[in-house]
Amino acid sequence: MFLLSKLFWVFAQPLSIAFLLAAFATFLVFVGWRRLGGLAAFLTALVLFLTLFTTTGTVALQVLEDRFPKPSQQSQAVSCMIVLGGVLENEVTTVRGGIELNQAADRFVEALRLARNHPQARILISGGDGSISGTYEGEAQASERFFSAFGIPADRLVKENASRTTYENTVNTAGLLKAQGLDNCLLITSAFHMPRSMGLFRAAGITVTPWPVDYRTSGIVRLSLDFTQPALNAQLATTAAREWMSLTAYYLTGRIGGIFPG
Repeated sequence: MFLLSKLFWVFAQPLSIAFLLAAFATFLVFVGWRRLGGLAAFLTALVLFLTLFTTTGTVALQVLEDRFPKPSQQSQAVSCMIVLGGVLENEVTTVRGGIELNQAADRFVEALRLARNHPQARILISGGDGSISGTYEGEAQASERFFSAFGIPADRLVKENASRTTYENTVNTAGLLKAQGLDNCLLITSAFHMPRSMGLFRAAGITVTPWPVDYRTSGIVRLSLDFTQPALNAQLATTAAREWMSLTAYYLTGRIGGIFPG
């Protein structure tokens, strides 16, 4: 299932769909089916236009980010913080060492801030090597370098280094929470990723408080044309498409109880 999902996403993201439609249009014209080729070319242009020159992807991502607002007050009885992986550039850190953070770095930064405010709380990092090859350093393992650099002792960390997907994050974390006797936990992940994560943790019977971070949208974007930032529009559309497809797949396979947990 893991390999299948990785391969599916190679072809299911918006720009890949546009490429496949363009290739299909070229084939249709080549074999003499010009009308069908023209239709495929029109669909190619439509996908590219929506992806590059409108706020469609931004709005779709914004809906996900708004689903679970961050609590206005911190609980004083936090015993642990669950931080889902996806923060480090595993390939780079494996080869070069050090700490190479990506756009989701807020997950670690917020966990560090909360760790200073709650010195008794444990930090559970859930995330292994999510690549197809499986040859890179697991993210939970590498996270020790980040937190120790800011004075967080290694014995406060609980490392779950085997997960490759959000579903595996949940399953493997459940066992660690039970073994460590931890409850009343905050769940720290990107805001757009929170609906799927909360759906999985609820399905596993784990009570957590959502603590969304890593917002990619302002929260006030409306559907409109946008010719100013096509590359960013494409990035946001790709992130939104992947998350909505993942929610749909998890719902259809019975891993979450609703297509849009709230």
